[in-house]
Amino acid sequence: MLLAAAICYLVTPYVETYALRFGAIARVRTRDIHTETTPRWGGVAMWFATSFTFVVVSHLPLVGKSFGREAQGIFLAATFVVLLGMIDDRYELDALTKLAGQTVAAGILLTFGVQLLWLPINGLITLPPSIGQFLTVMVILVAINAVNFIDGMDGLASGVVAVAATAFFIFAYVLAVVYGFSRAGAPSTISAVLIGVCLGFLPHNAYPAKIFMGDSGSMFLGLMLGAAAITLTGQFDPNAISSESTGPTFLPLLLPFAVLAIPLVDFGMAVVRRVRAGRSPFAPDNEHLHHKLFRAGNSQLRTVIIMYLWTAAIAFPVTTWAFAPLWAAVLVGGVFGLGSILLMKRKSQQIESRS
Repeated sequence: MLLAAAICYLVTPYVETYALRFGAIARVRTRDIHTETTPRWGGVAMWFATSFTFVVVSHLPLVGKSFGREAQGIFLAATFVVLLGMIDDRYELDALTKLAGQTVAAGILLTFGVQLLWLPINGLITLPPSIGQFLTVMVILVAINAVNFIDGMDGLASGVVAVAATAFFIFAYVLAVVYGFSRAGAPSTISAVLIGVCLGFLPHNAYPAKIFMGDSGSMFLGLMLGAAAITLTGQFDPNAISSESTGPTFLPLLLPFAVLAIPLVDFGMAVVRRVRAGRSPFAPDNEHLHHKLFRAGNSQLRTVIIMYLWTAAIAFPVTTWAFAPLWAAVLVGGVFGLGSILLMKRKSQQIESRS
């Protein structure tokens, strides 16, 4: 985690220079919040930090055992979406082309055995290969686009994914410790690296941002998070978990949606809104949740912190619920939820005092 954060922090300024040189920049548009032309390609720094970290940890005695065929597939798929994102950041590909590329990336995962194997429906149902492959592709596409849709404000996507990856890391690690599933090393390692690259990138991306992650970064983060979750479902036998503690059985599938709940809600609302207006579901607009919070009078910094707290208020209680009583999960969610409410209330009081 620390290694990935340090490498990403150090590499990002060099990526910024090359992005400017090659014209991978975000110009100011009417629907944008930023007011200055800003370089993209932040995903390249994230990919470099991830690659370097993977090389180092793969040679460690314990963690290195987790880097098998599945980890190779995840790395290759992540590399593909970063390249796709780099092209889009420079030339602005159409939505259909990007969707096709994202599907290819999901296909790479399938080729290396990364796919859903079962579902917790009326007990446990082993999925036929075709159904498991289809659901895997859908999970990857949704995860990628959920992160992509929320990447509309300085530091927002990188911070939200850091919170989400932290919740997922805690779940994967505690699951391995409590139930002895030592092979859960790959998902926890990937999550730790995700936390690191997000934290290393955030100082450059926080308001006022010196560089954007671009589609190269948002697609990279979405794929890595989705792939880590899918990989976790194949890392342990759910029947080995006691029937008295069913939370961990359900959470490998529930947690990805919980940790990305806010981006997913925003994604779903955007699709419905655009389809009703007779537009493409991927046509950009300025009606996302962060846009609405910003127009309500919140600063960019306050807006992203509120979004962080919303994400934590859902992700951490779900993780807690797997290994603790329900009241503890509710308490954890209440703390983060209360924090977001107090932050919004304080802003409303400031507006009233001015008026």
